[in-house]
Amino acid sequence: MSVTTFQSLANFIWSVADLLRGPYRPPQYERVMLPLTVLRRFDCVLEATKEEVIAQYEKLKEKDPDVIDKILNQRAKGSDGRPLGFHNHSKLDFQKLKGDPDNIGRHLTDYINGFSQNIRDIFEKFEFEKEIEKLEEANRLYQVVSKFAEIDLHPDTVDNITMGLIFEDLIRRFNEAANETAGDHFTPREVIRLMTNLLLEPDTRVLTQEGIIVTVCDPACGTGGMLAEAQNWIRAHNEGATVKVFGQDYNPRSYAVAASDLLIKGHHDSRIEYGNTLTDDKFPDMQFDYLMANPPFGVDWKAEKKVIEREPNFRGYSGKLPRVNDGALLFLIHMISKFQPYESDNPDKPGSRIGIIFNGSPLFSGGAGSGESEIRRWIIVHDWLEAIVALPEQMFYNTGIGTFIWVLSNRKKAERKGKIQLIDARERWQPMRRSLGDKRRYLGEKDIEAVTKEHGAFEESETSKIFDNTDFGYRRVTIQRPLRLRFQVTEEAKAQFLDSCPHLLDAILAVEDRFGHEPYFDWNDVWQTVQNIVKEEGGWSKGAKGTAERKLFREVFTQIDPDAEPVIAKRSKNLSAAIDAELFPDQELPEDITASQLHEICGIYTDGEGYEIEYESDASLRDFENIPLKTDIVSYFLEEVRPYVSDAWIDYKATDEKDGGIGKVGYEINFNRHFFRYEPPRPLEEIDQELAEVEKRIMELLQEVTE
Repeated sequence: MSVTTFQSLANFIWSVADLLRGPYRPPQYERVMLPLTVLRRFDCVLEATKEEVIAQYEKLKEKDPDVIDKILNQRAKGSDGRPLGFHNHSKLDFQKLKGDPDNIGRHLTDYINGFSQNIRDIFEKFEFEKEIEKLEEANRLYQVVSKFAEIDLHPDTVDNITMGLIFEDLIRRFNEAANETAGDHFTPREVIRLMTNLLLEPDTRVLTQEGIIVTVCDPACGTGGMLAEAQNWIRAHNEGATVKVFGQDYNPRSYAVAASDLLIKGHHDSRIEYGNTLTDDKFPDMQFDYLMANPPFGVDWKAEKKVIEREPNFRGYSGKLPRVNDGALLFLIHMISKFQPYESDNPDKPGSRIGIIFNGSPLFSGGAGSGESEIRRWIIVHDWLEAIVALPEQMFYNTGIGTFIWVLSNRKKAERKGKIQLIDARERWQPMRRSLGDKRRYLGEKDIEAVTKEHGAFEESETSKIFDNTDFGYRRVTIQRPLRLRFQVTEEAKAQFLDSCPHLLDAILAVEDRFGHEPYFDWNDVWQTVQNIVKEEGGWSKGAKGTAERKLFREVFTQIDPDAEPVIAKRSKNLSAAIDAELFPDQELPEDITASQLHEICGIYTDGEGYEIEYESDASLRDFENIPLKTDIVSYFLEEVRPYVSDAWIDYKATDEKDGGIGKVGYEINFNRHFFRYEPPRPLEEIDQELAEVEKRIMELLQEVTE
């Protein structure tokens, strides 16, 4: 059968599913179809030099297997005449397998065992021997193998790019059949092309130099789509470039596909490794020119938590880690650890660039002081974040949520230093003729070109905005208000207190005799009198018990009342000594602010006797203000808080762990705020007219029913 297009190829391979129904459920189809697709691809690639390899094997078969592999891997060559780096010395192939239906299981196993060790390692990850047994028991193995023998997957017929698309389409279908979560998805090729442009276009001049060697890494490589696209981009701009790609993935079948594809392409200096990137970095001492990834969205890292926290820091980052239910930012920290050092005049320290796809969570999840905010702070303060592109919704196969491409670099151009560019590409999309899972939109070539140009131009427009790094930082300042308590002796309160403290009956009767049953609105004066009365009647109990008695007294005999006087917490002559310039780092206080005014803003007041007092705060009235780093805290408070809440103050004791300034420093990137477009409501007359038309239509329908 001659199949020449990507979609028809994918459909043909998928038609094998008809033979798998029964022994397999739809989520299990990939166990057979992926390895057989890879196996058939190898079979076609090795066809040209198969006889030569078999003849050489007969001469070498008594030698050490490692020696045999080295020699035959060089003897097996592709259509371009270059050694493939793998071989198969079995006399069998797909056409010969069809010739003996009765022994198809044993022969297929022998055929796989005839491959070089690197291919056998890949098929161990596929765990394909189990599937051979299962298919043979169900009498389906011969039919399935015969079906694959009909398709020509030779590189002269199906190039590497098309083969990658086939793998991607098959895996997407497997995921849909398994109803996987949104975190397990695969990146559409046009999204990869856009990210590749954003990552590589700025370096076109360097990448087109003769003899250039480029390294690219994807720590969550899946089936290797991003690595393939980066290779294609560089080769399209420079045929003589040497591109070395490195990938790692913890999904055994995805790893097997990526590793297979790499071997087919003949990249001997490249590597695809199997393992968990977060806990078992397979490239621990390596750094790369470019790094790309689409890590899982919203996938927890509970299983890796103990291993990660065992280290003093994670990949060079010593701050707070993100919440355990979303480990996406951990991949970015890992990628940053692979940055090459950068010095503008040193070719041995060329720096690096990163492209990574996230959902919206890493932009704004977590408040000031949280792990997510601290990671954003670390990245932005180091001036690594270059740009973020918002993509349209419904772009991915298994999730319709909005996604973003982050571009980072430790070698920003001069005009980008201290700046971050946001590009809104959410309306740049084309409708798909037919939905593929949740994917209903795609980026057309003009859309990709437009976004790439916007990034390269680095100019302000309706969909491109440029900000200073500090524009995304803020201080979360605690705003306190005083606790106001009304005191009153009631029968209910008295009974409640004496149930717990019957030994204080005389003291409570004396308090009742002194205050009666009227409400008092100054707890400070009341408490002083109560203390004296209780002392005269024998006093509170000693130690912690006495503390609990005093606490209970206030709880049962007082109520919060906005008309009461504030409760004084401290009274001294030197409370304001704690208020100094270090509480306001990198800020200029208003010129006309006096020391006493600043003290009051921070909650320290002066009474008529020359003492300074602090009020006890009311937790129920506590509030928080996110004040931009560029904004003076004091001016903000005087303009945005004090006019509306006259008794409020800034909690100067709640300071940031790193710089000691008032409030906790946080960083977030709120795309919607920066690209919000106000749409005025429609005129009431227009709405009334529509309602009238709807009512008229309803009446007409009712008349038709009743007539």
